[in-house]
Amino acid sequence: MSLISYASSIIRRSIPFRYPITCKDCCNANNIRKCTNSVSPKPLHEVRTNVANDVVLFKYENPKYFKYMNLFAAVQYMFWAYIGAFAFTSLKDAPVDESKITAETPWFRKINMGEPKYKNTLGTAAVVVGGASLGIIWMYTLKSVRFLILNKGGNHVTFVTYSPFGQNRMMKVPLENVCCKESRATAKVQLPIKVKNTWMHYMLDMRGEFKNPTLFDSTAGLFRKI
Repeated sequence: MSLISYASSIIRRSIPFRYPITCKDCCNANNIRKCTNSVSPKPLHEVRTNVANDVVLFKYENPKYFKYMNLFAAVQYMFWAYIGAFAFTSLKDAPVDESKITAETPWFRKINMGEPKYKNTLGTAAVVVGGASLGIIWMYTLKSVRFLILNKGGNHVTFVTYSPFGQNRMMKVPLENVCCKESRATAKVQLPIKVKNTWMHYMLDMRGEFKNPTLFDSTAGLFRKI
């Protein structure tokens, strides 16, 4: 074998290792921008996605964490709601005696907290803080994926998420309406998945387990234009 033919043989053998996930057919498919979100060693067009039964793609079991987090949110809401109610109903109008104010007088003694502008501002702020903290934690819980299931036939996926009161919340959507915003290889804390016509992203906690990583990369793990 000549040196040139030997070199060409080495180059041909190295191509699969350099581009392990290149998929010409997938990259030309409608509404899919690129396939390089996948980190699977098997080419995407060779993965069988027409499954005969429902298959769990992702699993994250941590119900105690969400239980305690929502309990904390409820306690916070009650605390701030009490502060707001106290501000609206119990703060009395007590005008400040200007003759007793000196340079050493603390700032809070220079303010009449019972004056409507201060009382209403404090009460409103307390109610907003309490409601916002509760709403943010509830929304985070509802968007945290417990199970991601590829349904029979491979055309739909079911998102099973946590809920503030402990039950599971399920949503079945067509696979073409699912867009993975990041690769499993680059995601460190959360892997965001966008579902068409829904607000905010669903989050896959990277502490969870990808039960079928190759199948995930070929279905829900793809970037799609939605």
